[in-house]
Amino acid sequence: MTSIASCSERTNVSSGHLEMGKTHLIQALSHHKKSYPQQWMAGFSYTEVLVAVFLIAISLVPALNALQSGIQGSEIHATEAVYYNRLTSKMEEILARPFIELEQEADAVAGPTTIIDTYSDASGTDGRCLVYLSRYDGDNADSDNNPFTDTDDGLLWVKVEIDGTHNAIESLTSR
Repeated sequence: MTSIASCSERTNVSSGHLEMGKTHLIQALSHHKKSYPQQWMAGFSYTEVLVAVFLIAISLVPALNALQSGIQGSEIHATEAVYYNRLTSKMEEILARPFIELEQEADAVAGPTTIIDTYSDASGTDGRCLVYLSRYDGDNADSDNNPFTDTDDGLLWVKVEIDGTHNAIESLTSR
């Protein structure tokens, strides 16, 4: 029995020691908290806010420039896509015509730099498609490296371009 009594006495002693330790710890923490001024514990300082605003202002200028370039690029892409679709549509329209008709029209014009008004869009149209037709020298038998002299029978050159731009499509068609 003595061993049981001595164990319970030890428990009381150690739990009393724990209670006393908790009290000292709470007092130490509350004293420690009161030792710092209240201004050090409340949010950002004025200097930190100024530095953050300054960094945001500096990085905002390049970000806006990049955004502006992206917007301009998308507008250019949209315009070029419209031009491409108009060019391919007009080229398909020309190549769908009978070869005899195109050949007669090519013989009627002065050369590859003459616009064929019959197939071109009306003058004054926004993004006007211009059509050019000419006979073509595919084999270069005359050895002058000019595709529009000494032309081959049954071979035509067709060019469609958007008026006032660098956009154009060229094709060859044969009988």
